[in-house]
Amino acid sequence: MTHVHPSDGAAAVVHGEILAEERVDALLEAVPARDRETRPDALARAERQRRRWATQIVVADELARRACTERGLEPSAQAAPHVLAVDEADVADLGSIVAVVLAYSPAARTLLAQLADEQDLPEAAVRDYYDRNRDRFLTQDALRRGVDPFGGAAPADFLPYADVREGIAHGLRQAAGRRAFFAWLDRARAGVVYAVGHEHPGDPSHPDHEHRH
Repeated sequence: MTHVHPSDGAAAVVHGEILAEERVDALLEAVPARDRETRPDALARAERQRRRWATQIVVADELARRACTERGLEPSAQAAPHVLAVDEADVADLGSIVAVVLAYSPAARTLLAQLADEQDLPEAAVRDYYDRNRDRFLTQDALRRGVDPFGGAAPADFLPYADVREGIAHGLRQAAGRRAFFAWLDRARAGVVYAVGHEHPGDPSHPDHEHRH
């Protein structure tokens, strides 16, 4: 991986433009460390990794801002960095960095919403989901009676397709939007050059690297 020299005052170069290290510092100051290391060497390593983690968040925010500008989207104003509340389910579904990016960046949330809206969702896909996941659409009465959705259930034991269609379509569109967001972020990050000390936490070119979600 190519790097820029930290004396440039840059955390990264994003498609040819400097991303100031100050933006990473601001996020680090606002979000307290959760590591409980006490040994000096372990604490130093944790802080190095925290800086790399914060850089990924700020870079993704910058990329999302630019993408919104290109698309004519207007995200809400960016608040000052603050302690982020991230749902554990989102971390499991999205990975820790993307989950935090979406919690932190109005631009990223705006872009994700736009990508979800752009997804073409054929009616056949919605109906197929309903037909293949019958256990999710049992009525409350059928659930109380312990009805087996895949054997012995009557049509009346299921919520009508018309009643649940919009919910299914929304969920499928959101899932497709997230996949499109992942693909966009992977492409956009290809044009980023990181300063030494700001590499991705999982980049094997630095000795502290680790890969986790």
